[in-house]
Amino acid sequence: MTLGEFQALIRQMYHEKDAARGVEGTFMWLTEEIGELATALRSGTHDEQALEFADVLAWLVTIANVVDVDLEEAVARKYGRGCPGCGRLACICPDAEKP
Repeated sequence: MTLGEFQALIRQMYHEKDAARGVEGTFMWLTEEIGELATALRSGTHDEQALEFADVLAWLVTIANVVDVDLEEAVARKYGRGCPGCGRLACICPDAEKP
C-alpha cells in the first residue's frame, strides 16, 4: 500500500468523524498516540512498537485529510530529490542542523 492509498483508506473509513472533530481534537489524539509509541519504544515488544507506529501514522494522515493536504505529494516535493538541507541522498548536514 502506498502512502496515498493509505491516506485514501483512512479518509474513506473516518473522514466524516475526523472533520467533525476538527484539527485541534484530532491533534490531541495524535499526541496521545505519540506518547503510546514512546512507551512502546522504551518497554514494548517489537509487535507493540509496530502497532503504535501504525497508529501514529494513521492519526498524522487523519490530520492531513482534515486540512486537505496530499501527504504523498508533500513528501515527494520535500524529500523526493534528497535531503532538503544539503540536497544529497545520504545527508551530510552538520548534526547540529535540522535538514
